[in-house]
Amino acid sequence: VQLQASGGGLVQPGGSLRLSCAPSEDIFSINVMSWYCQPPGKQREWVATRLSAGGSNYADSVKGRFTISRDNAKNMVYLEMNTLKPEDTAVYYCDLVLRRTSGGRLREYWGQGTQVTVSS
Repeated sequence: VQLQASGGGLVQPGGSLRLSCAPSEDIFSINVMSWYCQPPGKQREWVATRLSAGGSNYADSVKGRFTISRDNAKNMVYLEMNTLKPEDTAVYYCDLVLRRTSGGRLREYWGQGTQVTVSS
């Protein structure tokens, strides 16, 4: 399974973007979905996590501005990013723990990353 992340781009401070993450094939379930970011010159950082059973957690730096969600019918995972700040500039990665088949094992997969640049 490959994860295809998209939706990044250049946006002005205060703007919005919606990142998407989709598995490259049909899968049985997504159990845990997360987004991470890697700012320029820094290590990868956790941004948000959502469990299939419900409940989401966010890094303090994005709380109230970012929302992680999913479309069950499409097996798509999103990161809605509002009130963007220059310090949100980073490559964003999706991270899914999923089961490919009903009897399969849970495995973790990473997307290839999508660049978000917040600048005027």
